[in-house]
Amino acid sequence: MKPIKVLIVDDSAIVRKIFTQELSKHEDIEVVGTAPDPYIARDKIVKLRPDVLTLDIEMPRMDGLSFLRKLMKYYPIPTIIVSSLTPKNSEMALEAIEGGALEVLAKPGGAYSVGDMSIQLVEKIRAAASARLTHQPSARNTQPQWTGKAGFSAALKETTNKVIAMGASTGGTEALKRVLTQMPPNSPGIVVVQHMPPRFTTAFADRLNGLCHIEVREAKDGDSVVPGLALIAPGNYHMLMKRSGARYYVEVKGGPLVCHQRPSVDVLFHSVAKYAGANALGVIMTGMGRDGAKGLLEMRHAGAHTIAQDEKSCVVFGMPKEAIKEGAVDRIAPLEAIPDAIFASLASGA
Repeated sequence: MKPIKVLIVDDSAIVRKIFTQELSKHEDIEVVGTAPDPYIARDKIVKLRPDVLTLDIEMPRMDGLSFLRKLMKYYPIPTIIVSSLTPKNSEMALEAIEGGALEVLAKPGGAYSVGDMSIQLVEKIRAAASARLTHQPSARNTQPQWTGKAGFSAALKETTNKVIAMGASTGGTEALKRVLTQMPPNSPGIVVVQHMPPRFTTAFADRLNGLCHIEVREAKDGDSVVPGLALIAPGNYHMLMKRSGARYYVEVKGGPLVCHQRPSVDVLFHSVAKYAGANALGVIMTGMGRDGAKGLLEMRHAGAHTIAQDEKSCVVFGMPKEAIKEGAVDRIAPLEAIPDAIFASLASGA
């Protein structure tokens, strides 16, 4: 099998060196070149024809976001955004994902060590290389899409003790937006793991909160899981759901990577299986790897309904595929049908 050809675009010579060294340790990845700015990158893309691009946001001569927009229009390549952990860069990274980038990665330093960065970078490159590029421009200020479908209210009458757990990775930011904007204001409490670094999950939750009928926010330790609220696991922290009497709440904590991830979908799903059992509904969506498969199976064994996104609508059909292979899935649905599948499951289990 031919190695994945990677071009690293970053104005920092140190970052280019670290990435090249770390990636060169893996036989299935070949760094074919590096570039300090988009103009040099453009020439190297034509010459070297890389399979995957890593792209910094802030660079001289042309910023990464402007370059990405041109790239996706004229020469689409699976692209991973690399950015420092600042609020401004987090916003720009989300715009880049809406503009066609597949993943976002935090630069080494700060909350991420070089070791963690290396693991994440390799996984993201492998995911990007197998991704389906189906980018359509995403409107940043799209209004909430829920239209009050008949049957939703009936399905929700007895769901105050229900909880919905969702997990996603590559392509998941846009997929989650498509689903959560369809959720009505009285939806059951929702807990979400999306593989993202710190700060980016904050910006992601804020962005969704402005688009959805439900409230969406980044989870804090001890937050209650209640109807009309979606809690997004903070980057670099695992999120578990627990129960005290009739109250569901989340625990946010550190710990080792699980399935190469922190936050991990498996960690969340295992906790939901333990504390919510048949009162839960699990949804696993686009992403590479196995994270979530074992946890979703445990949820199903505990009596929860489970849904997986179908192959055709996934950017990467990895996590749903593994969950299906495990026998963890009740129903497979295309992305646009997942909201209906959720409420059909709630209605049948109410």
